[in-house]
Amino acid sequence: MSPAILRNRDFTLYWAGVVLSQIGTRGTVAANFYQVYQLTGSVAYTGLVGAGQAVALVLLSPLGGALADRLDRRRLLQAAQGVALLVAAALSWLTLTGRAEAWHVVLSVVLTTAAATFDQPARQALIPALVPRSQIGSAVALLNPSRELAVLVGPLLAGVLISVAGPGLMYVVDAVTYGLLVGVLAMLRMPALASPAERRSILGSIVEGAQYIAHRPLIYNLMALDLSATVFSAYRVLLPALALDVLHVGATGYGVLSGAPSAGALIATYAVFRTVQGSRRQGRVLLVSTALYGVSAILLAHSPAFPLAVLAALLLGAFDAMSTTIRHAAVQIDTPDEIRGRVTAFYQMSSRGGPAIGDVVVGAVAGVIGPVAALTIGGLGPMVVAGWSWLRAGVVRSYTGIVEADEDGAAPAGEDGVGDADENPEGERRPVAGA
Repeated sequence: MSPAILRNRDFTLYWAGVVLSQIGTRGTVAANFYQVYQLTGSVAYTGLVGAGQAVALVLLSPLGGALADRLDRRRLLQAAQGVALLVAAALSWLTLTGRAEAWHVVLSVVLTTAAATFDQPARQALIPALVPRSQIGSAVALLNPSRELAVLVGPLLAGVLISVAGPGLMYVVDAVTYGLLVGVLAMLRMPALASPAERRSILGSIVEGAQYIAHRPLIYNLMALDLSATVFSAYRVLLPALALDVLHVGATGYGVLSGAPSAGALIATYAVFRTVQGSRRQGRVLLVSTALYGVSAILLAHSPAFPLAVLAALLLGAFDAMSTTIRHAAVQIDTPDEIRGRVTAFYQMSSRGGPAIGDVVVGAVAGVIGPVAALTIGGLGPMVVAGWSWLRAGVVRSYTGIVEADEDGAAPAGEDGVGDADENPEGERRPVAGA
Protein backbone atom coordinates (compact mmCIF):
# COMPACT_ATOMS: atom_id res chain seq x y z
CA MET A 1 0.00 0.00 0.00
CA SER A 2 2.03 2.97 1.26
CA PRO A 3 5.42 2.00 2.76
CA ALA A 4 6.01 5.60 3.87
CA ILE A 5 2.90 5.48 6.06
CA LEU A 6 3.65 2.05 7.45
CA ARG A 7 7.20 3.11 8.40
CA ASN A 8 5.73 5.88 10.57
CA ARG A 9 6.04 4.56 14.16
CA ASP A 10 3.35 6.74 15.71
CA PHE A 11 0.84 6.20 12.93
CA THR A 12 1.39 2.43 13.09
CA LEU A 13 0.85 2.40 16.86
CA TYR A 14 -2.25 4.53 16.47
CA TRP A 15 -3.52 2.28 13.70
CA ALA A 16 -3.13 -0.83 15.90
CA GLY A 17 -4.78 0.89 18.85
CA VAL A 18 -7.81 1.91 16.81
CA VAL A 19 -8.30 -1.64 15.57
CA LEU A 20 -8.12 -3.04 19.11
CA SER A 21 -10.54 -0.45 20.43
CA GLN A 22 -13.00 -1.01 17.59
CA ILE A 23 -13.11 -4.75 18.25
CA GLY A 24 -14.58 -4.08 21.67
CA THR A 25 -16.71 -1.13 20.63
CA ARG A 26 -18.37 -2.76 17.64
CA GLY A 27 -18.87 -6.03 19.45
CA THR A 28 -20.55 -4.15 22.28
CA VAL A 29 -22.85 -2.27 19.89
CA ALA A 30 -23.99 -5.60 18.43
CA ALA A 31 -24.46 -6.99 21.95
CA ASN A 32 -26.45 -3.88 22.98
CA PHE A 33 -28.93 -4.33 20.14
CA TYR A 34 -29.24 -8.06 20.81
CA GLN A 35 -29.64 -7.66 24.57
CA VAL A 36 -32.33 -4.96 24.32
CA TYR A 37 -34.29 -6.98 21.75
CA GLN A 38 -33.91 -10.12 23.87
CA LEU A 39 -35.14 -8.31 27.00
CA THR A 40 -38.07 -6.53 25.34
CA GLY A 41 -38.93 -8.37 22.11
CA SER A 42 -39.60 -4.95 20.57
CA VAL A 43 -37.90 -3.52 17.47
CA ALA A 44 -39.12 -0.05 18.43
CA TYR A 45 -37.55 -0.34 21.90
CA THR A 46 -34.35 -1.64 20.30
CA GLY A 47 -34.27 1.59 18.33
CA LEU A 48 -33.78 3.43 21.64
CA VAL A 49 -30.17 2.23 21.51
CA GLY A 50 -29.78 4.52 18.52
CA ALA A 51 -31.77 7.24 20.28
CA GLY A 52 -29.31 7.19 23.15
CA GLN A 53 -26.44 7.65 20.73
CA ALA A 54 -28.22 10.44 18.88
CA VAL A 55 -28.95 12.45 22.04
CA ALA A 56 -25.33 12.36 23.19
CA LEU A 57 -23.96 13.14 19.73
CA VAL A 58 -26.22 16.10 19.02
CA LEU A 59 -25.80 17.69 22.44
CA LEU A 60 -22.09 17.17 23.00
CA SER A 61 -20.32 16.89 19.63
CA PRO A 62 -19.73 20.65 19.15
CA LEU A 63 -18.23 20.90 22.65
CA GLY A 64 -16.00 17.88 21.96
CA GLY A 65 -14.73 19.49 18.77
CA ALA A 66 -13.96 22.78 20.50
CA LEU A 67 -11.97 20.99 23.20
CA ALA A 68 -10.09 18.95 20.58
CA ASP A 69 -8.79 22.24 19.14
CA ARG A 70 -7.75 23.56 22.58
CA LEU A 71 -6.41 20.62 24.58
CA ASP A 72 -3.76 17.95 24.13
CA ARG A 73 -5.61 15.58 21.82
CA ARG A 74 -3.83 12.51 23.14
CA ARG A 75 -4.82 13.29 26.76
CA LEU A 76 -8.39 14.00 25.70
CA LEU A 77 -8.53 10.63 23.96
CA GLN A 78 -7.19 8.86 27.04
CA ALA A 79 -9.73 10.51 29.33
CA ALA A 80 -12.62 9.59 27.02
CA GLN A 81 -11.42 5.99 26.76
CA GLY A 82 -11.14 5.80 30.55
CA VAL A 83 -14.77 6.88 31.01
CA ALA A 84 -15.94 4.33 28.43
CA LEU A 85 -13.92 1.63 30.23
CA LEU A 86 -15.78 2.31 33.49
CA VAL A 87 -19.16 2.19 31.74
CA ALA A 88 -18.33 -1.13 30.06
CA ALA A 89 -17.18 -2.60 33.37
CA ALA A 90 -20.41 -1.53 35.11
CA LEU A 91 -22.64 -2.96 32.38
CA SER A 92 -20.71 -6.23 32.35
CA TRP A 93 -21.24 -6.58 36.11
CA LEU A 94 -24.97 -5.86 35.84
CA THR A 95 -25.37 -8.35 33.00
CA LEU A 96 -23.27 -11.16 34.44
CA THR A 97 -25.10 -10.93 37.78
CA GLY A 98 -28.52 -10.99 36.08
CA ARG A 99 -29.48 -7.48 37.21
CA ALA A 100 -29.41 -5.80 33.79
CA GLU A 101 -32.61 -4.27 32.41
CA ALA A 102 -33.18 -2.70 29.02
CA TRP A 103 -32.90 0.83 30.40
CA HIS A 104 -29.48 -0.02 31.86
CA VAL A 105 -28.26 -0.90 28.38
CA VAL A 106 -29.69 2.29 26.85
CA LEU A 107 -28.14 4.40 29.61
CA SER A 108 -24.76 2.77 29.03
CA VAL A 109 -25.06 3.65 25.35
CA VAL A 110 -25.75 7.29 26.23
CA LEU A 111 -22.72 7.47 28.54
CA THR A 112 -20.37 5.65 26.17
CA THR A 113 -21.45 7.82 23.25
CA ALA A 114 -21.03 10.93 25.40
CA ALA A 115 -17.42 9.91 25.98
CA ALA A 116 -17.01 9.20 22.27
CA THR A 117 -18.18 12.69 21.33
CA PHE A 118 -14.99 13.97 22.94
CA ASP A 119 -12.97 11.04 21.61
CA GLN A 120 -13.91 11.09 17.93
CA PRO A 121 -13.04 14.70 16.97
CA ALA A 122 -9.64 14.35 18.60
CA ARG A 123 -9.17 10.90 17.07
CA GLN A 124 -9.91 12.12 13.54
CA ALA A 125 -8.02 15.40 13.94
CA LEU A 126 -4.99 13.47 15.14
CA ILE A 127 -4.43 11.77 11.77
CA PRO A 128 -3.00 14.83 9.95
CA ALA A 129 -0.61 15.31 12.90
CA LEU A 130 0.87 11.86 12.28
CA VAL A 131 1.35 11.94 8.49
CA PRO A 132 2.22 14.58 5.86
CA ARG A 133 -0.83 16.35 4.42
CA SER A 134 -0.25 14.82 1.00
CA GLN A 135 -0.68 11.36 2.60
CA ILE A 136 -3.93 12.07 4.48
CA GLY A 137 -6.06 10.39 1.83
CA SER A 138 -3.88 7.28 1.89
CA ALA A 139 -3.90 7.22 5.71
CA VAL A 140 -7.71 7.40 5.84
CA ALA A 141 -7.94 4.77 3.12
CA LEU A 142 -5.76 2.49 5.24
CA LEU A 143 -7.48 3.24 8.56
CA ASN A 144 -11.05 2.77 7.42
CA PRO A 145 -10.68 -0.79 6.06
CA SER A 146 -8.47 -1.66 9.03
CA ARG A 147 -11.20 -0.54 11.39
CA GLU A 148 -13.59 -2.64 9.34
CA LEU A 149 -11.45 -5.65 10.24
CA ALA A 150 -12.24 -4.90 13.87
CA VAL A 151 -15.88 -4.23 13.01
CA LEU A 152 -15.96 -7.67 11.40
CA VAL A 153 -14.30 -9.41 14.32
CA GLY A 154 -16.31 -7.53 16.96
CA PRO A 155 -19.85 -8.61 15.97
CA LEU A 156 -18.66 -12.14 15.18
CA LEU A 157 -17.00 -12.28 18.60
CA ALA A 158 -20.19 -10.90 20.15
CA GLY A 159 -22.24 -13.64 18.49
CA VAL A 160 -19.92 -16.34 19.86
CA LEU A 161 -19.69 -14.86 23.35
CA ILE A 162 -23.45 -14.30 23.56
CA SER A 163 -23.99 -17.95 22.63
CA VAL A 164 -21.51 -19.05 25.30
CA ALA A 165 -22.21 -16.75 28.25
CA GLY A 166 -24.53 -13.93 27.16
CA PRO A 167 -23.73 -10.29 26.39
CA GLY A 168 -21.90 -9.71 29.69
CA LEU A 169 -18.73 -11.44 28.50
CA MET A 170 -18.62 -9.16 25.44
CA TYR A 171 -18.73 -6.14 27.72
CA VAL A 172 -15.74 -7.49 29.68
CA VAL A 173 -13.73 -7.74 26.45
CA ASP A 174 -14.78 -4.19 25.58
CA ALA A 175 -13.43 -2.87 28.89
CA VAL A 176 -10.10 -4.60 28.27
CA THR A 177 -9.71 -3.08 24.79
CA TYR A 178 -10.38 0.41 26.15
CA GLY A 179 -7.53 -0.12 28.60
CA LEU A 180 -5.24 -1.27 25.80
CA LEU A 181 -5.90 1.85 23.73
CA VAL A 182 -5.17 4.08 26.73
CA GLY A 183 -1.77 2.39 26.93
CA VAL A 184 -1.10 2.76 23.20
CA LEU A 185 -1.94 6.47 23.31
CA ALA A 186 0.60 6.94 26.09
CA MET A 187 3.30 5.70 23.71
CA LEU A 188 2.57 8.24 20.95
CA ARG A 189 4.90 11.17 20.36
CA MET A 190 2.36 13.88 19.63
CA PRO A 191 3.31 17.35 18.38
CA ALA A 192 1.87 20.12 20.53
CA LEU A 193 -1.14 21.97 19.14
CA ALA A 194 -0.20 25.53 18.25
CA SER A 195 -1.94 28.04 20.50
CA PRO A 196 -4.57 30.04 18.63
CA ALA A 197 -3.59 33.63 17.95
CA GLU A 198 -6.90 34.76 19.43
CA ARG A 199 -8.33 32.91 22.42
CA ARG A 200 -12.06 32.67 21.83
CA SER A 201 -14.72 31.50 24.24
CA ILE A 202 -15.94 27.92 23.89
CA LEU A 203 -19.16 29.18 22.30
CA GLY A 204 -17.20 31.44 19.96
CA SER A 205 -15.01 28.52 18.92
CA ILE A 206 -18.06 26.38 18.18
CA VAL A 207 -19.63 29.18 16.13
CA GLU A 208 -16.40 29.60 14.16
CA GLY A 209 -16.47 25.91 13.26
CA ALA A 210 -20.07 26.15 12.11
CA GLN A 211 -19.28 29.24 10.03
CA TYR A 212 -16.41 27.48 8.32
CA ILE A 213 -18.68 24.62 7.27
CA ALA A 214 -21.36 27.06 6.11
CA HIS A 215 -18.83 28.52 3.66
CA ARG A 216 -17.60 25.14 2.38
CA PRO A 217 -20.20 23.62 0.00
CA LEU A 218 -18.10 20.48 -0.37
CA ILE A 219 -18.31 19.68 3.34
CA TYR A 220 -21.99 20.40 3.92
CA ASN A 221 -22.98 18.55 0.75
CA LEU A 222 -20.99 15.55 1.92
CA MET A 223 -22.82 15.74 5.25
CA ALA A 224 -26.17 15.71 3.47
CA LEU A 225 -25.12 12.74 1.35
CA ASP A 226 -23.97 10.88 4.45
CA LEU A 227 -27.29 11.50 6.22
CA SER A 228 -29.26 10.22 3.23
CA ALA A 229 -27.63 6.81 3.59
CA THR A 230 -27.37 6.50 7.35
CA VAL A 231 -30.81 7.80 8.33
CA PHE A 232 -32.96 6.18 5.65
CA SER A 233 -31.04 2.90 5.33
CA ALA A 234 -30.23 2.22 8.98
CA TYR A 235 -30.16 -1.54 8.64
CA ARG A 236 -28.34 -2.48 11.85
CA VAL A 237 -31.36 -1.89 14.12
CA LEU A 238 -33.27 -4.42 12.00
CA LEU A 239 -30.63 -7.17 12.04
CA PRO A 240 -31.87 -8.84 15.27
CA ALA A 241 -35.41 -9.05 13.88
CA LEU A 242 -34.19 -10.22 10.45
CA ALA A 243 -31.91 -12.85 12.00
CA LEU A 244 -34.29 -14.15 14.67
CA ASP A 245 -37.77 -13.69 13.17
CA VAL A 246 -37.35 -13.60 9.38
CA LEU A 247 -34.33 -15.80 8.60
CA HIS A 248 -34.45 -17.84 11.85
CA VAL A 249 -30.66 -18.17 12.19
CA GLY A 250 -30.25 -17.39 15.91
CA ALA A 251 -27.48 -15.53 17.75
CA THR A 252 -24.65 -16.96 15.67
CA GLY A 253 -26.39 -16.03 12.43
CA TYR A 254 -26.98 -12.56 13.85
CA GLY A 255 -23.26 -12.26 14.50
CA VAL A 256 -22.50 -13.28 10.91
CA LEU A 257 -24.97 -10.75 9.51
CA SER A 258 -23.59 -8.03 11.78
CA GLY A 259 -20.03 -8.74 10.66
CA ALA A 260 -20.73 -9.24 6.95
CA PRO A 261 -20.69 -5.51 6.05
CA SER A 262 -17.19 -5.24 7.48
CA ALA A 263 -16.11 -8.28 5.50
CA GLY A 264 -17.43 -6.55 2.39
CA ALA A 265 -15.41 -3.44 3.28
CA LEU A 266 -12.27 -5.54 3.62
CA ILE A 267 -12.86 -7.23 0.28
CA ALA A 268 -13.13 -3.78 -1.29
CA THR A 269 -9.95 -2.49 0.40
CA TYR A 270 -7.74 -2.62 -2.68
CA ALA A 271 -10.27 -0.81 -4.86
CA VAL A 272 -10.84 1.83 -2.16
CA PHE A 273 -7.13 2.44 -1.68
CA ARG A 274 -6.43 2.74 -5.39
CA THR A 275 -9.39 5.10 -5.85
CA VAL A 276 -8.30 7.59 -3.18
CA GLN A 277 -4.68 7.39 -4.33
CA GLY A 278 -5.10 8.01 -8.03
CA SER A 279 -8.64 8.54 -9.28
CA ARG A 280 -9.64 12.03 -10.38
CA ARG A 281 -13.32 11.06 -10.40
CA GLN A 282 -13.79 10.50 -6.69
CA GLY A 283 -16.97 12.56 -6.54
CA ARG A 284 -18.61 10.42 -9.20
CA VAL A 285 -17.42 7.23 -7.53
CA LEU A 286 -18.88 8.53 -4.26
CA LEU A 287 -22.31 9.19 -5.77
CA VAL A 288 -22.48 5.82 -7.54
CA SER A 289 -21.39 4.01 -4.35
CA THR A 290 -24.05 5.82 -2.31
CA ALA A 291 -26.80 4.84 -4.77
CA LEU A 292 -25.65 1.21 -4.82
CA TYR A 293 -25.65 1.23 -1.02
CA GLY A 294 -29.39 1.88 -1.18
CA VAL A 295 -29.84 -0.92 -3.72
CA SER A 296 -27.98 -3.32 -1.41
CA ALA A 297 -30.21 -2.36 1.53
CA ILE A 298 -33.28 -3.27 -0.50
CA LEU A 299 -31.66 -6.56 -1.50
CA LEU A 300 -31.01 -7.33 2.18
CA ALA A 301 -34.63 -6.60 3.04
CA HIS A 302 -35.95 -9.02 0.42
CA SER A 303 -33.39 -11.82 0.76
CA PRO A 304 -35.39 -15.07 1.05
CA ALA A 305 -32.44 -17.10 2.33
CA PHE A 306 -29.54 -16.53 4.69
CA PRO A 307 -26.73 -16.80 2.06
CA LEU A 308 -28.36 -14.09 -0.08
CA ALA A 309 -28.79 -11.89 3.01
CA VAL A 310 -25.08 -12.29 3.76
CA LEU A 311 -24.24 -11.33 0.17
CA ALA A 312 -26.39 -8.20 0.44
CA ALA A 313 -24.67 -7.28 3.71
CA LEU A 314 -21.26 -7.77 2.04
CA LEU A 315 -22.28 -5.35 -0.71
CA LEU A 316 -23.51 -2.84 1.88
CA GLY A 317 -20.09 -2.88 3.49
CA ALA A 318 -18.18 -2.57 0.21
CA PHE A 319 -20.15 0.43 -1.05
CA ASP A 320 -20.15 2.04 2.38
CA ALA A 321 -16.34 1.70 2.64
CA MET A 322 -15.84 3.41 -0.70
CA SER A 323 -18.15 6.34 0.02
CA THR A 324 -17.10 6.76 3.65
CA THR A 325 -13.38 6.82 2.85
CA ILE A 326 -13.80 9.47 0.15
CA ARG A 327 -15.99 11.64 2.40
CA HIS A 328 -13.72 11.43 5.45
CA ALA A 329 -10.55 12.12 3.46
CA ALA A 330 -12.20 15.10 1.75
CA VAL A 331 -13.16 16.67 5.08
CA GLN A 332 -9.68 16.23 6.56
CA ILE A 333 -7.95 17.60 3.45
CA ASP A 334 -10.32 20.57 3.16
CA THR A 335 -9.89 21.72 6.78
CA PRO A 336 -6.97 23.63 8.41
CA ASP A 337 -5.48 21.99 11.51
CA GLU A 338 -6.42 24.80 13.90
CA ILE A 339 -10.13 24.23 13.24
CA ARG A 340 -10.09 20.54 12.32
CA GLY A 341 -11.45 19.29 15.67
CA ARG A 342 -14.55 21.49 15.44
CA VAL A 343 -15.24 20.68 11.79
CA THR A 344 -14.77 16.98 12.50
CA ALA A 345 -17.18 17.25 15.44
CA PHE A 346 -19.89 18.81 13.28
CA TYR A 347 -19.24 16.24 10.59
CA GLN A 348 -19.58 13.39 13.08
CA MET A 349 -23.07 14.65 13.84
CA SER A 350 -23.95 13.33 10.39
CA SER A 351 -21.50 10.43 10.08
CA ARG A 352 -22.23 9.03 13.56
CA GLY A 353 -25.43 10.82 14.48
CA GLY A 354 -27.08 9.77 11.23
CA PRO A 355 -26.98 6.04 12.01
CA ALA A 356 -28.18 6.74 15.55
CA ILE A 357 -31.13 8.81 14.31
CA GLY A 358 -31.73 6.22 11.62
CA ASP A 359 -32.00 3.50 14.28
CA VAL A 360 -34.82 5.45 15.91
CA VAL A 361 -36.64 6.30 12.69
CA VAL A 362 -36.29 2.94 10.98
CA GLY A 363 -36.97 1.07 14.24
CA ALA A 364 -40.19 3.02 14.76
CA VAL A 365 -41.30 2.51 11.16
CA ALA A 366 -40.46 -1.20 11.36
CA GLY A 367 -42.57 -1.47 14.50
CA VAL A 368 -45.56 -0.41 12.40
CA ILE A 369 -44.98 -1.95 8.95
CA GLY A 370 -42.34 -4.59 9.68
CA PRO A 371 -38.57 -4.72 9.07
CA VAL A 372 -38.75 -5.78 5.41
CA ALA A 373 -41.00 -2.92 4.31
CA ALA A 374 -39.13 -0.37 6.45
CA LEU A 375 -35.73 -1.22 4.95
CA THR A 376 -37.20 -1.30 1.44
CA ILE A 377 -38.50 2.25 1.78
CA GLY A 378 -35.28 3.36 3.46
CA GLY A 379 -33.11 2.03 0.63
CA LEU A 380 -34.72 4.51 -1.74
CA GLY A 381 -33.36 7.47 0.27
CA PRO A 382 -29.67 7.36 -0.72
CA MET A 383 -30.60 6.44 -4.28
CA VAL A 384 -32.75 9.56 -4.66
CA VAL A 385 -30.27 11.94 -3.01
CA ALA A 386 -27.28 10.58 -4.95
CA GLY A 387 -29.23 10.82 -8.20
CA TRP A 388 -30.25 14.40 -7.46
CA SER A 389 -26.67 15.36 -6.66
CA TRP A 390 -25.46 13.76 -9.91
CA LEU A 391 -28.00 15.60 -12.06
CA ARG A 392 -27.26 18.85 -10.25
CA ALA A 393 -23.61 18.55 -11.39
CA GLY A 394 -22.34 20.49 -8.38
CA VAL A 395 -19.38 20.43 -6.05
CA VAL A 396 -19.64 16.75 -5.07
CA ARG A 397 -19.77 15.31 -8.58
CA SER A 398 -16.76 17.38 -9.67
CA TYR A 399 -14.66 16.54 -6.60
CA THR A 400 -11.32 15.01 -7.66
CA GLY A 401 -9.62 14.28 -4.32
CA ILE A 402 -6.20 14.99 -5.78
CA VAL A 403 -3.89 16.93 -3.50
CA GLU A 404 -0.97 18.65 -5.17
CA ALA A 405 2.07 18.47 -2.89
CA ASP A 406 4.70 21.16 -2.60
CA GLU A 407 8.41 20.50 -2.32
CA ASP A 408 8.10 19.62 1.36
CA GLY A 409 5.36 17.09 0.70
CA ALA A 410 2.61 19.33 2.02
CA ALA A 411 -0.38 20.42 -0.01
CA PRO A 412 -1.03 24.07 -0.71
CA ALA A 413 -3.19 25.77 1.89
CA GLY A 414 -6.86 25.71 0.99
CA GLU A 415 -6.55 22.91 -1.59
CA ASP A 416 -9.91 21.16 -1.67
CA GLY A 417 -9.59 18.74 -4.54
CA VAL A 418 -12.46 20.32 -6.48
CA GLY A 419 -12.44 20.33 -10.26
CA ASP A 420 -12.22 23.25 -12.62
CA ALA A 421 -14.54 26.23 -12.24
CA ASP A 422 -16.53 25.45 -15.37
CA GLU A 423 -17.31 22.00 -14.01
CA ASN A 424 -18.02 23.28 -10.52
CA PRO A 425 -20.02 26.48 -10.29
CA GLU A 426 -20.07 26.24 -6.52
CA GLY A 427 -16.43 25.33 -6.05
CA GLU A 428 -14.81 28.75 -6.19
CA ARG A 429 -12.14 29.40 -3.60
CA ARG A 430 -13.31 30.94 -0.35
CA PRO A 431 -11.14 32.37 2.41
CA VAL A 432 -10.46 30.25 5.46
CA ALA A 433 -12.68 31.18 8.39
CA GLY A 434 -11.11 33.93 10.43
CA ALA A 435 -8.69 34.96 7.68
